[in-house]
Amino acid sequence: MRICSLVPSATEIAFALGLGDEVVGVTHECDYPPEAKKRRIVVRSVIDPDHCSSREIDSVVREHLRAKKSLYTIDLPSFREANPDFILTQDLCDVCALDYNEVVEAALSLARKPKIISLAPARLSDVLRDIEIVGEAVGRRTDAETLVRQLKQRIESVRERASSSDLRPRVACLEWLDPIYNAGHWVPEMVDLAGGLDGLGEKGEPSKEVGWDTVRTFAPQVVVLMPCGFDIQRTLSETTPLHRLEGWSELPAVKDAKVFAVNGSAYFNRSGPRLIDGLEILAQIIHPEIFPWRAPLEAAQRLA
Repeated sequence: MRICSLVPSATEIAFALGLGDEVVGVTHECDYPPEAKKRRIVVRSVIDPDHCSSREIDSVVREHLRAKKSLYTIDLPSFREANPDFILTQDLCDVCALDYNEVVEAALSLARKPKIISLAPARLSDVLRDIEIVGEAVGRRTDAETLVRQLKQRIESVRERASSSDLRPRVACLEWLDPIYNAGHWVPEMVDLAGGLDGLGEKGEPSKEVGWDTVRTFAPQVVVLMPCGFDIQRTLSETTPLHRLEGWSELPAVKDAKVFAVNGSAYFNRSGPRLIDGLEILAQIIHPEIFPWRAPLEAAQRLA
């Protein structure tokens, strides 16, 4: 069996199901587990985020979307050499992966017709379902069911413990900092499960640009910075525009030193098993009186 994963979350699912040896093609962003970085790269981005500011990245993304141009390119020679039996992709976000139609077109160029498994999760339940879909498709149904059962137990543990508190702090999760975007899809649900109140995002809905006045009016008691695709060091380096915003220092979260930078790329942006690690991190941030701090520095840090 030969698998090409064209989105990092699907790569993580494949490895979590014990399919690492079968993964023969990945994207340039597939970095977990570390073994994934040793696989053939068949997809790259047109943006070099290491040499662009958040504002510049946002500008390029908007320009490409307006022109209906893809933000990703597929390396057809490498893709053909990979010769997959299965292609894992997504049909959720044009900013996160290849357009589905481009995947179909590329698949037509292969010597044999592969099975395309397209994932489009919007809620945590969808993520769990996608694990089962992948497992069923590639003959790992039992492994998928076991993994999903374990993840559900961890979710329920957080929900049950968080519900013991009568306090539900107002939480602002920001998926981009310049301009400001709320965190969407599964993140508002994660905040709710962890015992917080997300007043900027809606469960199951995509992230969107949010006016600063809206954030100020919400007056978050906790702010979690989770820019899409950034690790914690990159996130920390992108916080300067926030400090320039009128009233930033007056937010309850800032006054109480409850602004946190997290590794969004690892634990919040990707629709894979590590979202449950993200849920547990959120619980530690929102209710430290219930959930002792265990998050490593690479996962979450309080801003000074």
